[in-house]
Amino acid sequence: MKASEAERSSGAGAYERLLRAIEEGELAPGSRLREAELAERFQISRTPVREALGRLEAQGLVAHEPHRGASVAQLDYGQVSELYDLREVLEGTAARLAAIHASTVETEILEEMVARDRTLLGDAPALARTNRQFHRQIHGAARNRFLQGTLETMRLSLVLLPGATTLAAPDRAAESLAEHAAIVAAIRAHDADGAEAAARAHIRAAFKARIRIWQEA
Repeated sequence: MKASEAERSSGAGAYERLLRAIEEGELAPGSRLREAELAERFQISRTPVREALGRLEAQGLVAHEPHRGASVAQLDYGQVSELYDLREVLEGTAARLAAIHASTVETEILEEMVARDRTLLGDAPALARTNRQFHRQIHGAARNRFLQGTLETMRLSLVLLPGATTLAAPDRAAESLAEHAAIVAAIRAHDADGAEAAARAHIRAAFKARIRIWQEA
């Protein structure tokens, strides 16, 4: 994976590439993060890698321990539970506000996303990417920059969830798409209560799937 000259000297570029590697599971929680190896892997110099690791550590995505060095941070069961508790509240609020503020075009985009994702059943990594896009679309339609900022901070923590995407679990992808469709239907109807309830139910179901994956690991 070669980088442009600008990326070689850019801490921001190194940060984005490292974050993407963590988000897509190439660097799993607990993975050691050695500057020299990362610089060689991404074909960039060590200085931007060092800057990127510092930024990720400040965001809680990288842990640095004496005598062990840097590694991708790991969440324990309590932290995962707390994260899903907060996610349920925030995603529910975003769906509620989207039901109030979403334009016809934004609603149509959400419907198209659900239709597209039905063609991706069986491709868990692709669905994981489009799932993030779907939720970001709702966040934008909510029209609340402070909520969006909080959701983006939470998204960074979500990349540390242990195990494979829940969409790889048997039947979970189809269930998730049905839940997405219910959220969009409520947004289309401008049913704020219904949209919030559907979004909260969706996150609770995702948490249950996450627990099952954890138990089977």
